[in-house]
Amino acid sequence: MRPSPPERVAEYRRLGWWRGRTIDQLFSEAVRARPDAVALVDAPNRMALTDSAPQSLTFREANARVDTLCHVLADLGVGRGDVVSTQLPNIVEGVLCFLACARMGAILSPLAMTYRAHELRQILPSIAPKVVITLDHFHGFDHVAMIAGLGAEGATSAEIITLSEGSTSDSHSLIDLSAKASPEPFASPADLDAAEALTVCWTSGTEAMPKGVPRHHDHWVVNGEALVEAAGLRTGDAILNPFPLINIAAIGGMVMTWLLCQGRLVQHHPFDLPLFLRQMQDEKIAYTVAPPAVLTMLLQNEALLANLDLSNLRCMGSGSAPLPPWMVRRWQEQYGVTIMNVFGSNEGASLFSTAAAIPDPEQRAMYFPRFGAPGVDWPSAFPAKIRTRLVDLATGEDIVTPGREGELRISGAMTFDGYWNAPEITKAAFDDQGFFRTGDLFEIAPDTDDRFYRFVERSKEIIIRGGLNISPAELDGLIESHPAVREACCAAYPDERLGERVCAVVALRPNQALTLDELTAHLKSRELATFKLPEKLRIVDALPRNALGKVVRRDLAGVAAT
Repeated sequence: MRPSPPERVAEYRRLGWWRGRTIDQLFSEAVRARPDAVALVDAPNRMALTDSAPQSLTFREANARVDTLCHVLADLGVGRGDVVSTQLPNIVEGVLCFLACARMGAILSPLAMTYRAHELRQILPSIAPKVVITLDHFHGFDHVAMIAGLGAEGATSAEIITLSEGSTSDSHSLIDLSAKASPEPFASPADLDAAEALTVCWTSGTEAMPKGVPRHHDHWVVNGEALVEAAGLRTGDAILNPFPLINIAAIGGMVMTWLLCQGRLVQHHPFDLPLFLRQMQDEKIAYTVAPPAVLTMLLQNEALLANLDLSNLRCMGSGSAPLPPWMVRRWQEQYGVTIMNVFGSNEGASLFSTAAAIPDPEQRAMYFPRFGAPGVDWPSAFPAKIRTRLVDLATGEDIVTPGREGELRISGAMTFDGYWNAPEITKAAFDDQGFFRTGDLFEIAPDTDDRFYRFVERSKEIIIRGGLNISPAELDGLIESHPAVREACCAAYPDERLGERVCAVVALRPNQALTLDELTAHLKSRELATFKLPEKLRIVDALPRNALGKVVRRDLAGVAAT
C-alpha cells in the first residue's frame, strides 16, 4: 500500500522534503555508527507491568532482536504489505516491533492497551492483521482471551503472540518462537520504497468509529527531522518517552528523534512523577515531554527538584492545554530548560513554538509561529515544508488580518493523505486546496508583526483526555442504550493533570434514576475502553438544542464543569 499519490511523492522528493530514506536504513546507519552504545532502555518498573525484568539494549543487540522478530513474523506468514498489530505497554518490544515491520516492509498497526472488544471489533476487521502481539495479562485484564474471543466471533483470524513463556491453545510465546527462529540476519527487500505504508495508527474525532491514519517512511522521517531541529537535539542525546507507542506523539516525537540522533530512548509507563524525575536525572535526559500541569506543579513544589541533577535537560515539549507564561519563563531562567509549545495531531498537523522562532519565553507560551503562511519566512529548514492558512468558517475566506478567528488548515510534508478505507471521511477532512481541516480555531495574534498564531478554541466536538482523543458521539450512543436514559450528550470538563475529562449529561426516562457507578458498569458491559468512561454524571431535564433540533454540545460546558 502506498498512502501518497505518486505525483505528491515525486514533487516532495524533487523539493527535498522527502528523501526516500526508509526507517530500516536509518536504524542500520545507527547500528553501524554506534553499535555498542545503549539504544533502548525499559523503565525500572517493568516487572510490575509485565512480570519480566527491565531490559537495556545496545544498538547491536537491538538489531539482533529485530532480525529474530522478523524471522518469527515471517514464519507465521507475515510478508511485505501485511499488517502486524501490537497491544503493548511502553516497553522496548514496542520499538522492536516498529523496527521489524520497517525491515520487512510490513505495516504496524499499534493499539492502545486500554482498548477493549468494543474498539477492536471496529478496528481488526478493517486492517485484517496476520499477527497480534500483546501481553497475556495487564493490570488484571486478559488480553489474549479478549482477542481469542474476537477470533471466535469472526472479527479476526490473527495469530496471537504473547511475551510470556509457554504457548497455549490460543497463543504463541515470543520466547519459544524466537528460540526456533533462524539466527541469520534478515534482509530488507532490496526494492523497498520509503513511500510504502509503514503504520496505521488510530484516532477518534467527531465520528463514532475510530479512524485509521496510514503513514509511510517518508512521513515519519520528515516528522522526526522537524522535531530534532525544533528541540535542538544532538547525536547521542537521551530521550525520555512517556507516551505509549500508538500515535504520532511517540513514533514521530520520540522514536524518530531517537533514530535520527542515534541516541538512547528511555521508556516510561504509566506516568509516575517521582520515577519520571529520577529517570531524567539517572539517564541524563536531554529531551522529554510533560503536560503543562506537571511543569507548573514542579515549579510550585521546588523541593521535588532541589536534590535532582537536571543539568543535561535542555528542552521539554508540552501542549494540549494553554501554557502559563510565567511557567515557561521560570523553567528557562531558573533551570536553563526551554519549554517548547507543541500543537499537533495524528494526521500530521503540527506547529512548534521553538526557542529559535520565539526566543521570548512568555510569547512562546501564548503563540505559535505562522509556519508556512504566505510572506512569513523563518531561518530553520522544517518550516519551509509546512503550509498553513486560516479560513473563516462562515465565508470560506482566507484570513490575513490579526484578531479575526478562523479554522487553522495545514498541508505539507508531515500531513497525511487520508484515512484508512474511509473515502467519505477523507474527503470531508480536506478543503478544495488540499489543506487538512484541523478543526481548531486560531487567530493571527495582534501586535506581533503578523508572525504568530494564537489558539482560540477547538471547533471539533472532541474530548482529549491525557492526550487520547475521545469521540463524544460514540459515547452518546452507548449511554443512550441504557434503559433509564432518554437522551445523552457528553462534554469535556477541565482537569489540571489530564487536560480534560468526560462528563455525561443525561436526560432520563420518566420515573427513572441513574448513578455514575450504574452508568459506568453499563458501559463496561459493552466492553468499552476504560479511558473513555465518564468520570462525572449530570442529570438534566432536557438537552439544549438549536432551531434545527441538533444538540448544542458547547452549551453543556458549564454544566459539565460544575
